[in-house]
Amino acid sequence: MAHLKSSKPPIDLSQMLEDKLLSLRICDLSLRIEGTWLQGCVQQLYHELQEKGIPFKPLCYLADEWLTPDKEPVIGIPFYLADPVLTKLEKKMMLEAEGDTKEECMKLLRHETGHAINYAYQLYKKKKWQKIFGRFSSEYPDTYKFRLYSKNFVRHLSDHYAQYHPDEDFTETFAVWLTPGLDWQNHYKGWKALGKLKYVDELMKSIQGKDQIVKNGKKYWQASRLTTTLGHYYKKKRYSHAESFPDFHDVHLRKIFLEKNEENKNLSSAADIIKKYRADILNSVASWTGEKKYIVNDLLKTIQSRCQELKLVSGGNDATVVLKIATYINTLIMNYIYTGWFGGRK
Repeated sequence: MAHLKSSKPPIDLSQMLEDKLLSLRICDLSLRIEGTWLQGCVQQLYHELQEKGIPFKPLCYLADEWLTPDKEPVIGIPFYLADPVLTKLEKKMMLEAEGDTKEECMKLLRHETGHAINYAYQLYKKKKWQKIFGRFSSEYPDTYKFRLYSKNFVRHLSDHYAQYHPDEDFTETFAVWLTPGLDWQNHYKGWKALGKLKYVDELMKSIQGKDQIVKNGKKYWQASRLTTTLGHYYKKKRYSHAESFPDFHDVHLRKIFLEKNEENKNLSSAADIIKKYRADILNSVASWTGEKKYIVNDLLKTIQSRCQELKLVSGGNDATVVLKIATYINTLIMNYIYTGWFGGRK
């Protein structure tokens, strides 16, 4: 069905210690979609497409993450979803396992199918497609800033992903269109995005009963060919997602505040100081950087929460501490504006 079967005997991961587990190469895990809960999800996807009169059944395989390779009509599903031990490890290492529930898995499958069907029928080459969604050949930015309340785009995955690129705009629109039981005509009534949904509906009717143009796809980043160990895989992954972890700010916050102990237990809480002057810091940073207040506010909340978790206290007067924390946040926001990352990475 969806994945080449391995000739290697499966490895029992259930009783394996974490150190041993992390030393294993991904290609040696002998993982597959068949016989797991993922098989049911893929079959449901095929059923949803069939119900819409679409003969296309995208080939699914296990990869290093959720993906559809550029212009390849195939879908990669993260390998960690094929074994409960690996799903648990993913959650421990990354704080979440993307797509680990059937509902989330289906949302992601519908999204990736949007890419795959776009490539299979080369829909992105159509002039009307380009007029509605934009130039497919546009470069993918390293990051993107979304308009929170825009009604030009559908809302399917989190972080307003439809605003990232024309291909993502089409893909998210397709995913909404495909979702069973969703009355998108009324749900998006009055939105500009409704025109995009109507075009997708028209486009899908035009390919009913037609064979795909691109019939075969290359399975890039296939799990069965990944020679890296799980330990190295997570080392790289955690580095690339560093800003998502609670300890991202710790080094800098410890330069501004003190850790609570018996000698300084009566000093003011760092979290309380940030809370007290939150409005002043928020307005100042937003004014000087020009960044939207909700982005600055979310960052302030994260830092305040982390100060509370670390039990940090203030060793100076309020004015000096507020100046330091405002300068730190200002630096983070400027990094975000110019690189898309609070840490300044490109």
